Amino acid sequence: MLQRATATDQVVGFGLVAFSLVLFVYYTLWIIVLPFIDSDHGIHRYFLPREYAVIIPMVAGLLLLLFIGVFIMVVMWKSRKPVKKSE
Repeated sequence: MLQRATATDQVVGFGLVAFSLVLFVYYTLWIIVLPFIDSDHGIHRYFLPREYAVIIPMVAGLLLLLFIGVFIMVVMWKSRKPVKKSE
């Protein structure tokens, strides 16, 4: 039987989608649109320096790989079976 998502699940899902959309629009404006706007324009105050456009995703990717590796290590550690000693 198919269960429908609860109201809490829908609110959390909507929040995650909205956050992702805002992040995508901000990053797209920062990387694609901002280089074509004069550097003395006031909109540059709302964005980090351009070198962070590479550093932040790189650090986020490394942290993601670290967490995936730790998760796999913990799952493998917990699921190992005790070794029987042969006599």
